[in-house]
Amino acid sequence: MQFASAALSVVAETGGHESVALETLPYGIVALAVFAVAGMVVASYRHVANRHADPAEHADSSH
Repeated sequence: MQFASAALSVVAETGGHESVALETLPYGIVALAVFAVAGMVVASYRHVANRHADPAEHADSSH
C-alpha cells in the first residue's frame, strides 16, 4: 500500500495530464502525407507499358 500511495503522490506532483493523442498527432499527419505522396508516385506509373509498342511488332518476319 505504501508503493501505491508513493506512486500516486509522484503522479500528482508531476502534473503530466496532457493528452497523449494531441502530442502524437503531428506524427500521424506526417505519415499520412508521406503515404499520400507515395500513392501519387505509384499512380503516376500506371499504364506506362501501354505507351510503348509491343516488341513483337518491331521484329522482322525473317527472324
